[in-house]
Amino acid sequence: MGATDGRYAPSPSGTLHLGNLRTALLAWLRARSTGGAFRLRIDDLDRQRSRAEHEAGQLADLRALGIDWDGPVPRQSTRDAVYAAAFERLREADLAYPCWCTRAEIREAAAAPHGPGAEGRYPGTCRDLDAAGRDARAAAAGGRPPAWRVRADGAERTIEDLVLGPVHGIVDDVVVRRGDGTFAYHLAVVLDDHEQGVREVVRGADLADSAPTQAWLAELLDVTVPRYAHVPLVLGPDGRRLAKRDGAVTLEDRRALGETAEDVRAALLSSVGLCAPDERPPIADLLARFDLAAIRGRGPTRWDPAGGPL
Repeated sequence: MGATDGRYAPSPSGTLHLGNLRTALLAWLRARSTGGAFRLRIDDLDRQRSRAEHEAGQLADLRALGIDWDGPVPRQSTRDAVYAAAFERLREADLAYPCWCTRAEIREAAAAPHGPGAEGRYPGTCRDLDAAGRDARAAAAGGRPPAWRVRADGAERTIEDLVLGPVHGIVDDVVVRRGDGTFAYHLAVVLDDHEQGVREVVRGADLADSAPTQAWLAELLDVTVPRYAHVPLVLGPDGRRLAKRDGAVTLEDRRALGETAEDVRAALLSSVGLCAPDERPPIADLLARFDLAAIRGRGPTRWDPAGGPL
């Protein structure tokens, strides 16, 4: 395989924890070890939670670990015109429809008996409404504007994940524009990856279920479908997602305990077998030895902030 252009796209809603940092390292090593470009993007669709200080801190942490990137760092918050153009194409082709369902209504519908594979998917309440039905739903919503969903019609996709192997999924009627007018993540990410020339997406295994839907949506929008590599997560000592409750889980925290950025980088990479626990290999050595195959078959890492990987 030749050069592989990759990316990392954090949301600036807080400080990157050790799990985020390990994923960023793996994405960077994968791209750079193949001679590919590495892109960075700020996924700040959630404008209420996004903060400039979080973005600055995240970029500083990535640099401290030796991660560099090519080109400018775009922000999703500046790309509404791109998303709007794609959304209008979907709407004009009758591939998107308005949906007034509340979360409570969707939960109640999900609790009802369904066919195989239907659990958690949108039940289609608003999918095939005629004009009168839409008027009735709008009236019942009391003026609350609808979200817009893409019409998937039960499509199925299988992606060949470079770490997990085949990942199959029934494509959901996901939201592409929310009721407040904000464009949704699935629409934004496939357009952004295409525009940045991303050919391979390395990200956490918790996002694997979304890959078939995003691949299908990329095909629908006639943009590049990247390869996917979903890498293991870092969990807290109790097996839950790593979080501030677990203690010293950020680069700043680890530095306060006397560790260097090189110490943290080595600990993160040793947790997936890419170096020995007592090694502090330079970047050049890490790039020369990196092999995505070393990560295949590995489960999540439990991390004790007091002692490292369990």
